[in-house]
Amino acid sequence: MATAAPHTPGPAGSTLMTTAQRQLAMLLCLVTIVLAVLDSNIVSAATVPIVRDLDPVHGVDRLPWMVSAFSLAATALLPLYGKLCDVYGAKRVLLGAVGTFLFGSVLCGAAQSMGELIAFRAVQGIGGGGLMSVTMVVMAQLQDPEERKGGKGGAMGGIVAGLGMAIGPLVGALFTDHLGWRWIFYVNVPLGLLVLAGFALVVKLPRNLGRRGLDFLGATLAGAFATGLLLVTEWGGRDYSWTSPMILGLCAATLASLGLFLWRQATAAEPVLPLSLFRIPVVRIGFAVQGLVGTGMVGAIVYVMLYLQIARGVAPTTASLFLMPMAAGMTGVGLLATRLIARGHRPRTFLIVGSGVSVLALALLGLSGPDTPLWAVGAELALLGAGFGQLIGQLITMVQDTAPREQLGVATTGVRFFQTLGNALGAALFGTVLARVFEAGEPGRSLSAVRTLTGAAREHALRSFTDAVDVVFLSAGGVMVVVLLLALRLRTAEQAAEIEAGEAGEVPAAVDGPVLAA
Repeated sequence: MATAAPHTPGPAGSTLMTTAQRQLAMLLCLVTIVLAVLDSNIVSAATVPIVRDLDPVHGVDRLPWMVSAFSLAATALLPLYGKLCDVYGAKRVLLGAVGTFLFGSVLCGAAQSMGELIAFRAVQGIGGGGLMSVTMVVMAQLQDPEERKGGKGGAMGGIVAGLGMAIGPLVGALFTDHLGWRWIFYVNVPLGLLVLAGFALVVKLPRNLGRRGLDFLGATLAGAFATGLLLVTEWGGRDYSWTSPMILGLCAATLASLGLFLWRQATAAEPVLPLSLFRIPVVRIGFAVQGLVGTGMVGAIVYVMLYLQIARGVAPTTASLFLMPMAAGMTGVGLLATRLIARGHRPRTFLIVGSGVSVLALALLGLSGPDTPLWAVGAELALLGAGFGQLIGQLITMVQDTAPREQLGVATTGVRFFQTLGNALGAALFGTVLARVFEAGEPGRSLSAVRTLTGAAREHALRSFTDAVDVVFLSAGGVMVVVLLLALRLRTAEQAAEIEAGEAGEVPAAVDGPVLAA
């Protein structure tokens, strides 16, 4: 049975700050996470006005790049952000990330063409990549060991992040309808300046001055791998055939960069994502589960919106309101789980229950049809939120508690890195599933043609589309079944110690932290 050494906190920021300062700092961290998640989802509601204002002729063709530029830049820099935190300290890195994000936001709001907006979104993404991941490192350093054990910081951050994913499209629609699309970028400025001032004046964290090495080659290879993977998922099956020379060549380059990255991490003196982390069972399985949870959430949120708008004819803004039950379930159950864990309940229990509830909710969504009452869809989304609310945040805390103190930054950003890759793979996987199942029922007809059909042809196309979305939901449920199986293998170290002590006939000592069942 493999047992991971518990994380032993070093000098935390809590030793340098008063209780009131720590509470204010935690609030600033949550605001920073809101900035990060909202900006990743808010733009989807403003695509039509942006195209109309900046490029009504060719803007639609360039829209995917507007979205991808942010995610590509953010994901490519995640491993480097973690290493920078471990070398120079999380506070300094976070201030730089927020400043870069605000600079990119102002540029995006002032963009006069689609080309400028795409470039400025990349600048924004460079800063955005550090907002959530580095903030999670700061939250861990602000807490005392007992608070860390309760998992409050990571869980709260995860809940806020999940809420942002659910309500982001609604917030974007409201800003676009009442203030104009430029304000979805400008709104970041006052909040970001508040965060910058608060962190500069209030937050005091220890500096890590003993380790100065940075593996820039490794960071470059990690960025090349992430970029290649995201481009394959963006282009494959949509802009290019999966068997086209472009996609096959891009896949080969992506695999080559992954191989070089792994070689570099095995040989570098100061790797950006140390392979030694993968020898810790909880870290290894935490990375895998977080990636799969990211895949499942994409399958739920994106395709629920498509189902409501295409199959049920719900307006985009109104469709966004249907995510509110999911947000409510996520918040309520997430807060309850956090309280129960603080009182001694095991995080593994909530991972198992949350995975099972998510499987059930996705299965119910997979049985939905064109005539399913909308209130039933809302109830299914609330159930799905209750499932995800027990999952998000807990894994970050478990990984942080298990990873060595000097690798807290790379471990935390590693969780975010795998979640982002899971999101990308989920979008590609489910997009392909949707297209293939729909084409099987409607040969020679694209999804975009459904809205223009009338009469019996429209009814048949809607049925084919609904069947395709149902398969997507069931596929996402299958992904969550894998999460459930992995969660079943997680045990607390206390349980492991009891088992081992029972076999040896000894009284077990209390041990903190989770391990993976052999």
